[in-house]
Amino acid sequence: MTPFSKIIFQQPASLSPASEADARILMLDFAAIDFETANAERTSVCSVGLVVVRGGEIVDSFYSLIQPEPNYYLYWNTRIHGLTCADTDDAPVFPYVWQQIEPRIEGLTLVAHNKAFDESCLKAVFRCYQMDYPDYRFLCTCVASRRAFPYAPNHQLHTVAALCGFDLRNHHHALADAEACAWIARQIL
Repeated sequence: MTPFSKIIFQQPASLSPASEADARILMLDFAAIDFETANAERTSVCSVGLVVVRGGEIVDSFYSLIQPEPNYYLYWNTRIHGLTCADTDDAPVFPYVWQQIEPRIEGLTLVAHNKAFDESCLKAVFRCYQMDYPDYRFLCTCVASRRAFPYAPNHQLHTVAALCGFDLRNHHHALADAEACAWIARQIL
């Protein structure tokens, strides 16, 4: 018996047939995204993980280190994800990384486990590099997990991933976290 075995999965409230079909179509095609940051600045994205889901199946994934802006690391951030300046000094800056991501996510809803963080990072780094932000639609698996698992001990990524049957290894590696988010999204969104 796992520590989560007593948690009851609750189905979302009933949807109208049209919105139920829209939700089902929406969650068959999406991209899960995760950023790690070098310091307290949202512009300091130092890695990104992306998992593309089409037709309910994972069809693509992408990971890149990114030279952060500003380019310094705080002890606490490094302690979480393990990245340092030595890892990203030769990494591309965000606009070059985004050129590789943008065609992969065209027309897709973005999903993150903590939408407020990841969306704010994306918007901040777009502003930093004076790039036009295309108003991506974001959904949050953390918010959805509070509805799906109201009695969970917490709604952190590793906890919700376990509740959904995903073994999250290498937590706080951007691609591993994006994979967990994609798995969760396919289960509860």
